[in-house]
Amino acid sequence: MNAKQNEIMRSGKGFIAALDQSGGSTPKALKLYGIDESKYKGEDQMFDMIHQARTRLITSPSFTSDRVIAAILFEQTMDREIDGKPTATFLWENKGIVPILKIDKGLSAEANGVQLMKPVPDLDTLLARAVKKGIYGTKERSVIKDANPAGIKAIAAQQFEWGKQVLAHGLVPILEPEVDIKSPNKAECEKILKKELLAGLDTLKDGQQVIFKLTIPEEPNFYADLIKHPKVVRVVALSGGYSRDESCEKLAKNHGLIASFSRALAENLTAQQSDQEFNKTLKATVDQIYQASIT
Repeated sequence: MNAKQNEIMRSGKGFIAALDQSGGSTPKALKLYGIDESKYKGEDQMFDMIHQARTRLITSPSFTSDRVIAAILFEQTMDREIDGKPTATFLWENKGIVPILKIDKGLSAEANGVQLMKPVPDLDTLLARAVKKGIYGTKERSVIKDANPAGIKAIAAQQFEWGKQVLAHGLVPILEPEVDIKSPNKAECEKILKKELLAGLDTLKDGQQVIFKLTIPEEPNFYADLIKHPKVVRVVALSGGYSRDESCEKLAKNHGLIASFSRALAENLTAQQSDQEFNKTLKATVDQIYQASIT
């Protein structure tokens, strides 16, 4: 583990940029960026275009380490280059921004009110590559849709199982058991989840730490005990489908919780904008999310 990067993740002022849309979510991300499916043919062109979009964002003068402490990358983004350097190396050496890798490969079918992560048989191979690429940590997402205790217990167990596998490679895992913002009993889901996360932390060895990426809770400061926990580096919030304004408004009510936004970060950024327009829009976005993250 890079000690300087860990200190940034633990106490740096700012937020995490989630630039990890992949697979099935890429066409939607491109469409929001102003590029519909008629503009490319096949996956290769699609991924070329999303990398161009991410490169434009990462290299923008508005994307800086005094606001953005880390960026989460898709595996293909990690394997590509920006200005002749591997993406993770460029982020750290040129921008001072900590590189993180998304490691999940999508969701299983819903059962017991949750969607677990699909198995990744070659996870150790991916984690070994991540270490060689200079990655600090990883991110893994599953989804909770109903307040089913058995389902939420299974979600937490899988998250910690994968997390311990990540820790064994010297990387820091971001555990992301997302609570669907459309859940009819979202607050109850969060109560059950927090209990399971606290229990999971007790199973970590001394010196092991994780990061949590969680849906902004219904009750402000509900995750304060997780934020203060000695086995937690940081607790970060996903936007979960809320607009950027709504995400920031909710986030600002939670002391110590910082953003890790994806759609809310890319909102209003398009391929058709001039560089001046793009950078101006991104600066306003970054400043807004930053302010909500330092409350």
